[in-house]
Amino acid sequence: MKCLSSKSAAHVILAACIITVSVISWQAIAADILTPQPVSKFDERRWRVIVSPYIWAASLDGHANILGRRTDIDVPFSDIFKNLDFSAMGNIEVTNGLYGVYFDGQYTKTSQDEQFHSQTLGADITMTSLSAGAFFRAYEMPLEGETVFGGQRVFAIEPTAGVRWTQLKVDFMLDRWSEKRKLQWTDPFIGARIQADLSDRWNLFAEADIGGFGAGTDLSAQGQAYLGYRTHIFNQPALLRFGYRALYQDYEGGDILGHSFKWNVTEHGPVAGISLVF
Repeated sequence: MKCLSSKSAAHVILAACIITVSVISWQAIAADILTPQPVSKFDERRWRVIVSPYIWAASLDGHANILGRRTDIDVPFSDIFKNLDFSAMGNIEVTNGLYGVYFDGQYTKTSQDEQFHSQTLGADITMTSLSAGAFFRAYEMPLEGETVFGGQRVFAIEPTAGVRWTQLKVDFMLDRWSEKRKLQWTDPFIGARIQADLSDRWNLFAEADIGGFGAGTDLSAQGQAYLGYRTHIFNQPALLRFGYRALYQDYEGGDILGHSFKWNVTEHGPVAGISLVF
């Protein structure tokens, strides 16, 4: 797999993402100052929906066996962004504070050229990942004070379990020849989430899970941590989130042009997003 050295471009892109979200943050903070929100008791036990679009500037590290060749993968986000055709990411959570379910999805389509036997091989790659899980609040410790939404500040631990489905579609083009291949696998996973209200506005969220167990991948693992800031957007409770996320998958199987496919890769990088509470 081709890797271009463009660290400066990666820094520019990451800086642009941070600046963009920071501007939104300060606008929201200013709106809170100029138009104070009435503090009413936030019923933490009522059912509510949390919608969270986000941007994950993920890089790829690891190795893969593609077309019978072992290929080391070291692709910074700048290279992926350069070849990016379309991407969409988001999370939806439904919870009453004690129990809940969540759905997380990522869709990314890239187009790139690779050298194969002294010829240029075009490849359109579409990667889709969908996760669904459930959790319950196993431990909750009240903290002093309330959040700006009127709810009790807490420290909480929430075990979670679910499934993660991954699909990889590749369209090969070489001169007048073309071929399409699709691989997919589903992993069960178990893990835990931690939430801690650092102040009336600041919140820390962390999650880790492990899965696969030979059902889909031999092993998969995910970890993520976010620092959140509570505010209001259009009079709607919202959380601005900044953090880091990593996903490791060790998969072997399927067939691409008569060759077994192996994917031992870690996706990792900074994340920025907004959570709207309804």
